[in-house]
Amino acid sequence: MAKRDLALVVVAAGQGQRLGAGIPKAFVDLVGRPLLTHAIESIIALPDLAQLILAVPESHLVEAAEIGSSLIAELPIDFEVVLGGETRQASIANALAELSDQAEVVLVHDAARALAPTSLFSSVAKTVRETKTSALPVMRVVDTIKRIDGETILETVDREVLRSAQTPQGFIAAELRKAYAQTETEYTDDAALMQAAGHQIVAVPGDERAFKITTPADLAAAELRFSGKPHGFRTGIGTDVHRFTEDLQKPLFLGTIVWQGERGLDGHSDGDAVSHAIVDALLSAAGLGDIGSNFGVDRPEFSGANGKVFIEGALELINRAGYRVENVAVQIIGNRPKVAPHRVAVEAALQVILGAPVSLGATTTDGLGFLGNTEGVAAVATALLAKSEAANGAEGRLAQ
Repeated sequence: MAKRDLALVVVAAGQGQRLGAGIPKAFVDLVGRPLLTHAIESIIALPDLAQLILAVPESHLVEAAEIGSSLIAELPIDFEVVLGGETRQASIANALAELSDQAEVVLVHDAARALAPTSLFSSVAKTVRETKTSALPVMRVVDTIKRIDGETILETVDREVLRSAQTPQGFIAAELRKAYAQTETEYTDDAALMQAAGHQIVAVPGDERAFKITTPADLAAAELRFSGKPHGFRTGIGTDVHRFTEDLQKPLFLGTIVWQGERGLDGHSDGDAVSHAIVDALLSAAGLGDIGSNFGVDRPEFSGANGKVFIEGALELINRAGYRVENVAVQIIGNRPKVAPHRVAVEAALQVILGAPVSLGATTTDGLGFLGNTEGVAAVATALLAKSEAANGAEGRLAQ
């Protein structure tokens, strides 16, 4: 039986803002389970694992404990969950405070590299034991690399001497704890911290499966790698047009928020062309009709309703059909209002509602038609949805 002298620190405290999921990255769903679950499954297969420590946000301490406990079950592995810090380095420092004195080797791993295989963990740990120093998995750089100054390309860098770093990164446990206790500088990874403390770092071959999930595109790539096939992606398009109202007291709503100082739009509800186009795009992608067939003007409860009501209603329908939103893009067409001063606020408001990235753009018709005459506003939206594992078949029942 292998000697259990290995500790694993998993950093899972990142908020994942670039992923745009509205929850910490480690708890984002990947084919039916959180990224953290996938990461832990590879780790607990290590025969020499003695201790697993997760550093997570305060909001997810309970969920992390439940995930880890259910996966470890009866395995002889000590399991701890600690509060993540303001930085990655602070999170690891909190975890190292719980490190067992029995741990001779410690690996530090990012939960965002959820598909790193067990073999990579084994390779890094083995290198630490054999060399009695630190080990870093690296990948060859395949692109041509340029060094620049502003927009000026200065030179081509020899990519043969460059590597991209991955995790897990491995260390002699006592040495890593000492280096953390002495440092007052923030580093981008633990290998840099240890190198600054005077330790040698040995490079070991990385693994392409250990790529970092940072953006929605990365998550889609992870789903393809995990399942070996596209995971039920569907796209939809939606449009909406409203003329400006003669009621000077009616505010302008676009993207669920008020655009101060602008004329409002006519409509049974608030005339929010942006939100209505998004609803049509969502429903179109899921094959669930359109805004008229689901929230028609014959329903008095929607009179004057804010666009958020319709988006949330559409989300409920597509979730019941087994889909989640991956991203939404919407473009406003017309001379007015000017979009640039409101873009950030609209994108932020819509991302909170949708739980996914939203981009807002604008264009004109070069003076052509009613939009060119500033008689109203049009919006065109596209939506990308992904099928959830848990609801196969529900889509068909709802669409009938």
